[in-house]
Amino acid sequence: MVNTISHLGIGLLIALAFGLKGKGRWTVMLLSILPDLDYLTYSAFTLLSGSLSHEARNQLFYLLGHREFSHSIFFGLMVMLLVWLKTKNKRFTAAAFAAISSHIFLDYTTSAKMRILYPLVTDASVLRSTYSFDPLVNILPLLPLILLAAEYLKSRGKWNGKWNGEFDNFSSLANPKGKKFYASVLVVLLVWVMLFPAAKVFLIDHISRAEGTEVSYRDTYPISPTRFLAAYSYDDAQYKLMEVSYVSGTENSFYVEKVSVKGDVSDASAYVERTAKLYDTSPTQEIDYPVYTVSEENGKVTVLLSDARSPYVKEWPYFGVVYRFVFDRESGEYEAYLSKYGRKEVKLDRNRFE
Repeated sequence: MVNTISHLGIGLLIALAFGLKGKGRWTVMLLSILPDLDYLTYSAFTLLSGSLSHEARNQLFYLLGHREFSHSIFFGLMVMLLVWLKTKNKRFTAAAFAAISSHIFLDYTTSAKMRILYPLVTDASVLRSTYSFDPLVNILPLLPLILLAAEYLKSRGKWNGKWNGEFDNFSSLANPKGKKFYASVLVVLLVWVMLFPAAKVFLIDHISRAEGTEVSYRDTYPISPTRFLAAYSYDDAQYKLMEVSYVSGTENSFYVEKVSVKGDVSDASAYVERTAKLYDTSPTQEIDYPVYTVSEENGKVTVLLSDARSPYVKEWPYFGVVYRFVFDRESGEYEAYLSKYGRKEVKLDRNRFE
């Protein structure tokens, strides 16, 4: 997850690198954050979803959910085509496509799953090679925005004093003559974000060979610019989690039980299996390493479903969710609840799962 302001700054960098002015510059900036307008479509989906069938809800989620269709390659190509049909301007169309593609690519390299090949493929994936709060990716794009704000203040007579001369020299970069400078900044950013996916390949290969098993590239989660949380199924009962880094390899490791039963629930495995089947029918699929905690009270069997990695990541992991299924032993009916990132638990509609 790259912050929206930085996405906007990258859009401005692209517009300046292409030598765009005026309305064209602003349009490219807005296109750089266009995918995140799915916050609005997701709000509409939330209002409609409760009245739909399970299948219709799933398909609508793929189209309107956050980081769904609007973060796909097809969406970027569709926007590029519309821009070309509207303007017939090759340079502007290229800048527009670069802006929206930069958003999709940067989000894909960070933490949250996306259906980048939708509608051809509905499976979600993510590189998770770049730390969500990477300082270079989040801060460097702010440079053109700072210049733009300073230029505005100067034009309104609110930027005066001994720094005027220095600012005049620096702000000259923001005109078309300075596009080489901004193109260079873009190249630095591109090399930086391309470096991490390649470097992660070697790290995952090293850890896999050391563990004698295949460690998932996609499910190895960045917890700092140079460190990751990796996991794999150690045996039928446990996951092995490892903190790994580019510098020192495996720094720490620990084991997490896949199923925990509190009290005497003789058929706990049957409820775990039912919970897994229900969860698999949901399109969200945030959890990669499911952990089940089973308990029973007054004829109600409760199954908590979470990700094994959640307790070990401090900064807003996208798998930081807890599902709670409450089954009535006598009737077989159930209710489902969801808590995300420590927020208040909410009851889920039945059509979420069937």
